[in-house]
Amino acid sequence: MGAGMAARLIDTGHDLIVWNRTAGKTTPLVEMGATAAGTPAEVAEQSDTIITMLNDDASAEAVYSAADGLLTVPVKGKLFIEMSTLRPPTSRELAQRCEQLGAAFIDAPVSGSLGPARSGKLMALVGGSAENVERARPVLEAMTRRIVHLGDVGSGTLMKLVLNLPLAVYWQALAEGVALGQAGGLDLRTMLETINDSGGALAALSHKVDMIADDLPKVAFDVATMEKDVRSILAIGDAAGIEMPATKVALDIYHQANAAGHGSDDAVVIVRRLLDSLDLPRKNDG
Repeated sequence: MGAGMAARLIDTGHDLIVWNRTAGKTTPLVEMGATAAGTPAEVAEQSDTIITMLNDDASAEAVYSAADGLLTVPVKGKLFIEMSTLRPPTSRELAQRCEQLGAAFIDAPVSGSLGPARSGKLMALVGGSAENVERARPVLEAMTRRIVHLGDVGSGTLMKLVLNLPLAVYWQALAEGVALGQAGGLDLRTMLETINDSGGALAALSHKVDMIADDLPKVAFDVATMEKDVRSILAIGDAAGIEMPATKVALDIYHQANAAGHGSDDAVVIVRRLLDSLDLPRKNDG
């Protein structure tokens, strides 16, 4: 996601200084015209606007606060746009640290996948002051089709988890549905295409039919990330006193898939896992 978003910024005329924990991942961006930095601190030193897109809370904490982190150099007057899917308290804590150093901060996780990231069709879910959101708007507009300002810092992150919850539960429900159909002799692809043209479809299904039916290795939203997000969702729900039985079942499913070595596979692998465990045919004989 981060690489696609960075490439989109280059395409729209922005000058980029890039850093990644895996240095080789910046090579395509450098070939497009970006400048590679050796540390997060170098990025912060040389940039007025700093965008972070990381895997989890621990990664964000490290990039901001490690010995060579973003906040180890003077950042007064700079704008931080945190686009990772974190827990809201983490976003608020990072914002507080930035503000104490005289910098501005918004959280702006995105809804969308790799294709929309590269084409600027993501949706930004933003938390922060109106002033800081307006300051970030030109950069966000280059990467997104829509900017939704949801409230104070942490609101964007919370909204991203709200969006991910039904998605997490949906893939297991779809798995059970198509397993039921295949057990009765229905063709897998025909079922998926019919569901996709019905009220039983989630928008994301239209991009996943081939992946499920043909077991393609493409990845848009991997199992490990889904498990991480579902854990965050349940932690927030527990703190709010909300019972989430369906989400708890989903966590167990993704944890099992992750433990079985599918962490880097797309989340729809859970559909194939259920079908394969039942040894059902993918297509009708006739």
